[in-house]
Amino acid sequence: MIVTVNNKFMEGIPIPALILDDNNIVLHYNKSFNKILKSNNLHGLNILNVFSTWTPSTESKIIYAEYRDKNYIFLEGFLSNPKHRLLIGQDTEELSMLRKENKELKNLNRELDAIIENSYDGIYITDKNGKTLKTNSAIERITSIPKEYYIGKNVNDLIGRGILKNSVTNKVLELKRTVSVVQKNYAGNETILTGSPVINEQGEVEKVITNIRDLSDLNELQAELVKVNKLNDKYKKELNRLRNKPDKLMGIITKSEQMKIIYDTALRIANIDTTVLILGETGVGKDVLANYIFTNSSRSQGGEFVKVNCGAIPPELLESELFGYESGAFTGANNKGKPGMFEMADKGILFLDEIGELSLQLQVKLLRVLQEGELQRVGGTKPKKIDVRVIAATNRNLKNMVENGEFREDLYYRLNVIPIKIPPLRERRDDILPMVQLFLDQVNEKYKINKNFNYDLKNFFLYYYWPGNIRELSNLIERLAVTTYEEFITMEDLPIEYRQSNDVTINSIVPLKEAVEVAEKKVLTLAAEKYDNTYEIAKALETSQPTIVRKLKKYKIFL
Repeated sequence: MIVTVNNKFMEGIPIPALILDDNNIVLHYNKSFNKILKSNNLHGLNILNVFSTWTPSTESKIIYAEYRDKNYIFLEGFLSNPKHRLLIGQDTEELSMLRKENKELKNLNRELDAIIENSYDGIYITDKNGKTLKTNSAIERITSIPKEYYIGKNVNDLIGRGILKNSVTNKVLELKRTVSVVQKNYAGNETILTGSPVINEQGEVEKVITNIRDLSDLNELQAELVKVNKLNDKYKKELNRLRNKPDKLMGIITKSEQMKIIYDTALRIANIDTTVLILGETGVGKDVLANYIFTNSSRSQGGEFVKVNCGAIPPELLESELFGYESGAFTGANNKGKPGMFEMADKGILFLDEIGELSLQLQVKLLRVLQEGELQRVGGTKPKKIDVRVIAATNRNLKNMVENGEFREDLYYRLNVIPIKIPPLRERRDDILPMVQLFLDQVNEKYKINKNFNYDLKNFFLYYYWPGNIRELSNLIERLAVTTYEEFITMEDLPIEYRQSNDVTINSIVPLKEAVEVAEKKVLTLAAEKYDNTYEIAKALETSQPTIVRKLKKYKIFL
């Protein structure tokens, strides 16, 4: 609304008001405005000389002003004379604080943008739908693709075009936790991608921030550091062993969450004198866990760790091995008698591996030892007190054995006070690559060699089913290291049974990535037999020609 100025109009405005000409000269003002400045005559003065700060907004008809440490805001109105401006103001400390906070927020955003842009690692930010919001210049160095190309594009579209091999963003959105993967990028370099979720107040993933690091430089640097600091690394390993770190002691790897929880539990119960039942498939490291409990217990100071494989000793001999025998107990017995494993483990820990193989007769005697804390030798007449903690282990389902009458129920519950189940290697793949490196280092040191694995072979280790678990992995690594001539070991060096298992048609439950790669290799092989060049294959498979070239090279398929 356009108004005409007069004294009555000005004094009718209950808050500070003034009129300026187009040169910012004061023409009129009311008493409320005069109270601000406490001056008798402001007519003809330039308002810029009156206020210490007079800042018009570039985005609206708002002016921010400051006079004697007080902040004001003026809104511009319309007058009949287009060369004059009506300004209505108000003392506004709260708005001043908001303005200050807004300025600080803008400075913070500029700092954050500078940090992201100057990061040596690639930074890749997407929303909850996988749409790319922001990235930095480092991604151009890592991927050889301009950063502007990514902005606004969905990661699934980038995968479809062959720019990305797979998306850590989708895994983070699915699992709602930090995820790391190692893969080759568009330029063929080995990279590690770590995606972390940004969770909102409702517990939902709002954004995903991915850190991309090119491992080429790091691998070269690591090789140099190994040469220069070999002796230093040896001392560090010894120090870590003495500190009883779970991921360093006796070759134990606890990178996966499951194994961290298991070894944390083992550490907490190390000095609790009750039975422990360790469950898990053959080769998962049940004896290693039992030894870890012993090493971290006070019993390691006063007794021994004695291991008995109940399935390796004939049943007729196992009783005397466990409980000992007196002189003349049976034909061929030692004249002085012999202490059993329980007595040898006095003040220490007896580890009964493959407890499910124990006969029902021996189960009765074992139950008595656990309940009464005493045993009776074969051929003996007097019981003997012992102080032994028992840790049992088995790869069998004891509960089913109880139901089938093959295992005593009372003994089962006596053993099952603290059950710990170790998952198979295929269910804790975060441990595989660190374990591969650990075993390879041990083999290199043992045989004074310097072997290494290429990317594709590491990928095979990561996604193979491993029915024999850690034992199978360790044996295969040693076999590869000592039977190959070249220092750099590849997929071609794998024993034939492993290469065949990697090529056969999927007819069992395997990881999805492994199944996809088997199917992908089969389709590409058929296409390579039918078509003459990569462009025809790309057209038939409805993908890009660079993608076909890369995948043919990956699977070593030749036209």
